[in-house]
Amino acid sequence: MSDGVYGRALGLLAAWAGVSFLTGFVTTAAAGWAVFASGLLAAFLYNAHILARMARWLARPLTESLPEGRGSWEQVLAGLHRHEREATRRQEALADALARLRLAAEALPDGVVILDADNRIEWCNDTAAAHLGLDAKTDAGQPIANLVRDPQFVAYLAEAPGGTPAPIQVELGKDRVHALQVIPYAQAQKLLLSRDVTQAERLETMRRDFVANVSHELRTPLTVLAGFLETVRELKLDPQRVRDYLAMMQEQARRMQRIIDDLLTLSQLESSPPPAAESVRILPLLQRVREDARALSGGRHDILLDAHPEVDLLGAESELASAFGNLANNAVRYTPTGGKIAIVWRDGPDGAKFTVEDSGVGIAAEHLPRLTERFYRVDRGRSRDTGGTGLGLAIVKHALARHDARLDVESTPGKGSRFSARFPSKRTSPAASASAGVGSQPAA
Repeated sequence: MSDGVYGRALGLLAAWAGVSFLTGFVTTAAAGWAVFASGLLAAFLYNAHILARMARWLARPLTESLPEGRGSWEQVLAGLHRHEREATRRQEALADALARLRLAAEALPDGVVILDADNRIEWCNDTAAAHLGLDAKTDAGQPIANLVRDPQFVAYLAEAPGGTPAPIQVELGKDRVHALQVIPYAQAQKLLLSRDVTQAERLETMRRDFVANVSHELRTPLTVLAGFLETVRELKLDPQRVRDYLAMMQEQARRMQRIIDDLLTLSQLESSPPPAAESVRILPLLQRVREDARALSGGRHDILLDAHPEVDLLGAESELASAFGNLANNAVRYTPTGGKIAIVWRDGPDGAKFTVEDSGVGIAAEHLPRLTERFYRVDRGRSRDTGGTGLGLAIVKHALARHDARLDVESTPGKGSRFSARFPSKRTSPAASASAGVGSQPAA
């Protein structure tokens, strides 16, 4: 390229010198020199003009356009134009790659914050902004430690330059737990990753509580059984005493069997596919629930059934029977002798509602949110005395959830409780056969 520029410049100079010589030969020497000087001046002014425009372009390449030129400048400026187009393409490709990278970071389920060597925020995705309470625009350039003031995180951040420390768990916001990890990269930059582990922590807590509770629930009857077996083996007892001990051992064995049966039921509800949408006749089901509650009560309660069903439910009859039966049996267990229990069914265009209302001991408000947890008991001693396993309401919750239903609980200590299972209209169908229903029928 340089040889061509030099050659063209020398050619133009030689041509102009020839014109000047001919002018001086035809006229006078002074005229020839005047023509030669005017040509040099014109070339100088033209080059100065091009250089001035190039200087303006170099000062403001984003706003000024690259100048056009002729003669010797044509090849030079053409090369610059070509380089400018290539630089623009590279810049657009880099901008596109950066945009795709940021879109990918935004799509991540984890929060991502880019920090500089001084732990100042360069960029963060929306997830990190939500996790850490940041604003991607206004917080850029701010030290992350000024915005996330948890002492454990500040101490962790101070250790990060030495390597990639293991994640830490920090409670940020109300009842939210996040795992944070700093990962150094490039020269002195860092990635701060955040993940919401609140649900995982809750599940881990529930798992630990479940293992502890099931161990405790099974240990008690096993201890009783072992004690009675040792007594029967070591002591000489009269036949009546042996029969009494065997009866108590049998009761403890039945209790363990009920716990195991309920655990298996829960496991099946959690692992089985969604129930088939088979029509379940409601009136016969409610009548069976009432009869089972009467049998458990043994005549100690007034048990009423108020039901005029015009729809049936779509789902698994065994699961619905288990949920309804657990609610009715709980009412029997926690209602003193002489109390009243009402089993009520209502349906309409918005769905259906199954309710069990009792006049029992009631439940304090602080216990209501945890009633459906496995083995959660308001009164452990009373629960065992009544034969409960602590799993009934957990079974109810899972069985109803599989039928798109929810459980509502209202209770007043000393006055009684109302448990209602609400089913959406999509889980109902017109009753298979017309029925007059059952209204306010007491137990015999």
